[in-house]
Amino acid sequence: MTPQRRANLQRLLKPRHIAFIGGRYAEIAIVEARRRGFAGQMWAVNPKRRELLGVPCVGSIAELPEPPDAVYLAIPADGVVGAIHDLAQMGAGGVVCFSAGFKEAGNADSEQALIDATGDMALIGPNCYGVINYIDNAALWSFEHGGWSPGYGAAIITQSGMFSSDITMSQRSLPLAYMVSAGNQAVLGQEDFLEVFIDDPAVRAIGLHIEGLQDVARFERAALKALSKGIPVVALKTGSSAIGSELTVSHTGSLSGAAELFEALFARTGVISVTNPSQFLETLKFLCVAGAPKGTGVVGFTCSGGGATMLADHAEKIGLGFPPVDPAQHTQIAALLPDIATVSNPLDYTTPIWGQGEQTYPVFAQTIAATAADTAVLVQDYPAPGLDASKQYYQQDAAAFARAAKEHGVPAAVCATLPENMDVATRELLVAEGIAPMQGIHEALNAIAQAALWAQARERIARTEPMPLWPHRIIGATAMLTEDKGKLWLAKHGIAVPRGRAVSGPQVCGAAKEVGYPVALKMMSPQLAHKTDAGAVVLNLAGSHALSAATVQMSTDVKAYNLQAVSDLFLVEEMSPPPLAELVVTLRRDPHFGAALVLGSGGILVELVGDVVTLLLPASPLDIVDALQSLRVAGLLSGFRGRMKADMNKIADQIHHLCRAFIEDGADVAEIEINPLFVYPDHICAVDVLMQQAVDA
Repeated sequence: MTPQRRANLQRLLKPRHIAFIGGRYAEIAIVEARRRGFAGQMWAVNPKRRELLGVPCVGSIAELPEPPDAVYLAIPADGVVGAIHDLAQMGAGGVVCFSAGFKEAGNADSEQALIDATGDMALIGPNCYGVINYIDNAALWSFEHGGWSPGYGAAIITQSGMFSSDITMSQRSLPLAYMVSAGNQAVLGQEDFLEVFIDDPAVRAIGLHIEGLQDVARFERAALKALSKGIPVVALKTGSSAIGSELTVSHTGSLSGAAELFEALFARTGVISVTNPSQFLETLKFLCVAGAPKGTGVVGFTCSGGGATMLADHAEKIGLGFPPVDPAQHTQIAALLPDIATVSNPLDYTTPIWGQGEQTYPVFAQTIAATAADTAVLVQDYPAPGLDASKQYYQQDAAAFARAAKEHGVPAAVCATLPENMDVATRELLVAEGIAPMQGIHEALNAIAQAALWAQARERIARTEPMPLWPHRIIGATAMLTEDKGKLWLAKHGIAVPRGRAVSGPQVCGAAKEVGYPVALKMMSPQLAHKTDAGAVVLNLAGSHALSAATVQMSTDVKAYNLQAVSDLFLVEEMSPPPLAELVVTLRRDPHFGAALVLGSGGILVELVGDVVTLLLPASPLDIVDALQSLRVAGLLSGFRGRMKADMNKIADQIHHLCRAFIEDGADVAEIEINPLFVYPDHICAVDVLMQQAVDA
């Protein structure tokens, strides 16, 4: 984004004056600007009207009294490019282009013309709802909207107009700073808004609804900047995106597609990834109001044994812990509780002292201190309107809890078991106290867990200082190399492969004698991506008779599988000793994300098990160690049942070396899949490899 466009975006977000261009939809936007409380100058442009809802009209853009900071444009598509050109020429700040009928309708040329006409103006859309500034009370918005702000909040950017509207209407009391419906992102995309909102002091967290990204490398830089400044970013990735390469013939093509690449990007940059709208809102709310905890320890309070159990059960599943109460404090805390209560964490403080703040406060305060927890949670379901005679007692406990949490400096939340059991007045009262009003036990604990992981990721990424993503190289048509040629490439770059020879059929026995029995026999053909399926692999052949018979039978089996795949070239290899574990290691290129590494449990069950993790490159050896340890197969590498342990650092170093070779000396290589990769205590061996190479290489 150019400095001039950034300045113009600031004008658009915080306008002194707004010009509304159009008819019926422009009137709606005027209503919404007034609903938000916009106090600046408003003008209207419509050659057929004298006024729009009391806003005087001029007949053309040229007649506006001065260049507007912000423009709401809602006219037929065929007039948009001309209007944008006129606004740019007169020095307008920015435009919300509600008008549709561009790229989303198949009119890519029209959208390009719109982009060209925009110049250095800031343009949101086309085909968007617009933008709401909750801090300065400015709105350029196309439909009725809700939402509120206590003077700070989340900046949310969505690629769905309806979802953005749904968020403003939600009954979650999420503090909002900005809402942006980005539409087609012809000029301004998620990356632009992310860069700007990071520097806004009213923004405590940023929420992104993502269908796709325009510039992955730029997103990475902006997300890392947000992380360094302590601004959490929460992403809801939706859609089965076409971003990424076509599925290849490799096993992992179906295991690590666009969705996995996005998750790898989020993990690399500390972006919190959520899977549903409720979790999106609750996580943003907790981060905005309470802030991120330093760790995963939670102290929980309920006035119900059932509530305590629900807290404990779900926390255990998602990696949160409830630290035990310091035994030295048991007697002191027990003295504050009714006889029927048991000192524990989570703590059911029981009904005899419920609603009596002078009695519950010391319980909350001393238990928080005695657990050294990172987050405090109080479970309360408030009565429905009309049934609120007891509401004061809930409020007294909530106030006592808030006081105790603030005194001990821990992020805190009051959580309703059921999302609907917390009224708006209560939610806003809690926000005013700096206590997150969380709706749903699972949602609350998930948000806390994600916030804690974000804090840990921030520390980890700050230590490692990740290098920028390696630039991508688009490779067109590819052809598969036979295994023997792929292994020559690996051996050239220092990756161990079994000793072997590629020979014709009549030479297999001589090759086996040279290699040494027992041997593996494999037919070499570019059409045999998965040799096991075709009967093109036989293992543990112990003598020449068995080898000759296997050669004949293999030709018969492959002929039945695919006549075009039959070859008289065979690879004869020594049998590798049993490994500690088998991995699948894939290196692939993506036109948007660049190079990626996929690690997983290998062998014939790779697709069935689906135990994989994806890293974007470059990745450090430490990143690779962490990825390996996240796999279910990691137990086999760590001395399972008294077996030898793998030196994870050495293994990671060798995989890291392979990654560098792929990038630095593999310009013509589109994809490498090693499956299986045998892992031994101090080294790895590529037992099988599938390699795709550019056809013009």
